[in-house]
Amino acid sequence: QVRLVESGGGLVQPGGSLRLACVVSGINFNTIYTMGWYRQAPGKQRELVAHHQTDGAPGTGSTTYADSMKGRVALARDNAKSTLYLQMNNLKFEDTAVYFCNVQTTPWTGEDWGQGTQVTVSS
Repeated sequence: QVRLVESGGGLVQPGGSLRLACVVSGINFNTIYTMGWYRQAPGKQRELVAHHQTDGAPGTGSTTYADSMKGRVALARDNAKSTLYLQMNNLKFEDTAVYFCNVQTTPWTGEDWGQGTQVTVSS
């Protein structure tokens, strides 16, 4: 069974940085079809933050970032730790949301979600 556990959220001032982590278990991390981060602010729909899709071989594929976060966010992974990271810099008030980790194991399986981690940007 796939399990995603996020961490790293918290309270940060505008202009600050946070690194979110998502530990993935129950599947082969190296062959995951897609992985990424989404967020949901109060009263709003869940939206993409960053998303990576492989081309079928480890280390290949492409990464997409939300326009609102381009240049301020980076997706990274540590295969040895089965962990997906989201580095966020120059955070703004409007980045306040619950951030969710998401994976899709193969093109023919459904998506799995973590429980979310709260990010609050406030002065």
